[in-house]
Amino acid sequence: DPEEEAGTGLPAGQGEMGRRRGAAEIYRAPFPLYTVCAPRADLVVAAGGGGAAKTGISNGVHFLRLERTTGSLSATLVHSHDTETRATMNMAVAGDILAVGQDATCHILRFQEGKEKPTGKKTNKKCEGENAQHTGHPSVKKTEARKRKTGNKMAGDASECLWNETTEMMVESLHVVHTDFSTDALQKTVRFDLKHSFLVTGGVDGFIRVWEFPSMKKRFDFRAHDGEVEDVDISPDNKIVTVGRDFKCCVWKNDQLVTGLCWNENMPHIADKMYRYQACRFGKVEDDEEAFRLYTVQIPHKRERKPLLCYISKWDGKSFLPLLTRDCGNEVISAMSVSDMGTFIGLGTVTGSVAVYIAFSLQQVYYMKETHGIVVTDLAFLPNLGPTRVTTGENEAALLSVAVDSRCKLHLVPRRQMFPIWVVLLLCGLIIVLTIVLLQHLFPGLL
Repeated sequence: DPEEEAGTGLPAGQGEMGRRRGAAEIYRAPFPLYTVCAPRADLVVAAGGGGAAKTGISNGVHFLRLERTTGSLSATLVHSHDTETRATMNMAVAGDILAVGQDATCHILRFQEGKEKPTGKKTNKKCEGENAQHTGHPSVKKTEARKRKTGNKMAGDASECLWNETTEMMVESLHVVHTDFSTDALQKTVRFDLKHSFLVTGGVDGFIRVWEFPSMKKRFDFRAHDGEVEDVDISPDNKIVTVGRDFKCCVWKNDQLVTGLCWNENMPHIADKMYRYQACRFGKVEDDEEAFRLYTVQIPHKRERKPLLCYISKWDGKSFLPLLTRDCGNEVISAMSVSDMGTFIGLGTVTGSVAVYIAFSLQQVYYMKETHGIVVTDLAFLPNLGPTRVTTGENEAALLSVAVDSRCKLHLVPRRQMFPIWVVLLLCGLIIVLTIVLLQHLFPGLL
C-alpha cells in the first residue's frame, strides 16, 4: 500500500476498527511518538522525535484535527511545530498552554487557532513557516502555522509538502527553564495543578522542582528520590505524589514529606523490593464532588523466567489509605491515564497492548493485545464533553495511545448495557412471588 509506506494514517473509507489488530490507527508520524494529550475533544497533540542523533529522523510537536468523515475516524495534521534537535518526551496541557519536556528543559508553548483564510496551493515549497522572534531567551521563538493540504494525514518529510489549508494556527514559545542537572540530564515528567497556578517537574536527578505559572519562576525544589523520578501528580488539595525508581511512592505538602505508601502491606507473599512503583494519577469520584482517589501501578523490579503479575492500586485521595488492589496481567505496564470524570483507567504495556479498567472496581472492560507491537509510551482520554460524541459516536470513552512505532491509535470503549431500575424492581417482585408459590406448593399450609 503506497499510502501506508508514505507514513500516513488510515486511507479514506477505512472502518473504525482500523486495519491493524483492531484499534483505529488515526495517525502516523515521521518519528517515534513519546507523548500525547487532548486539549479538546477534536484536537490532539502528539509529540516525539529522534533526538539529537544525526539519523535523519526529525523532532516535532504535531497538532491533529480529530474528525469523523463518511463514518470513519481520521486525524488530520493541521500544524507541525519543529523542535530542532530536541525530542519531546513528556507533556502536560493547561487550556491553550503546553508544558513539554525536551532533554533537560521544560518549554512552555501557547497555541492558538486563527480564522479561516482563503485556500491557495503551492507545491514543492520549503515548509519554513517559522519566523523566529526572540523574547528574552535565545531559543524562544514564535512560529506561524505550516499549512498543509486539508484532509492529508501524511506527516512525511518536513522539507517538502503541499500547502492548501484554511486554518491558521500560531504556536508561541513563552519560556524555557532548566529542570534537571544530573550527568545524564533528562526531564521525565511534568504536571499542572488543577487551577493552573503552578507546575511540577521531575527528572533523572531525583529532584522535584515546583514552578510558578505563568511566570515560571522556581518556587522551590527538593530531593524526592534516590535516583530517577518516574512519575508525579498533584492532588486537588495541592499535595504532590511522586514515584521513583528507589521503590518509593511519596506524598508531599510543599517540600515536606507527609507519608510514604506501602501497597503490599497486606500481601505477605510479596517481598519488599520485589516490585517498584511505575505510575501515579489522581482521579475524581463519580457522584461525590468532594472525594477523589489516587491510583498507582506496581511492576516487577526484575524480569523473571516466569513473568510476574503487575498490580494496580486504589487509595483514598485524602487519607492515602489503601482501598483496593488487583492484578492487571503479566504484561509490564509502561503508561497510565485516568479519564477526566474518574470513571476509567487506561493502561499501556511494554509489549504494545492497551487496556481500560473501571476505576470503581478495577475490573477490565477493554483489552487490545499488542495493538502497537512495541512499548506504549503514553495514553490520553478524550475529554468527556458534548463534542466528544460527535467524534466518537455513542461510546462511553475514547482513549488515545502512542508508541515508539510512530502510530497514534484510538480505542473506543462501548457503552455498557444498563437495565432500567423498573426492570430490576419488576424482576425482584417476580422472584418473590414465585418463591411464595413454590413454598406453598411444597409445604401446604406453611404460609
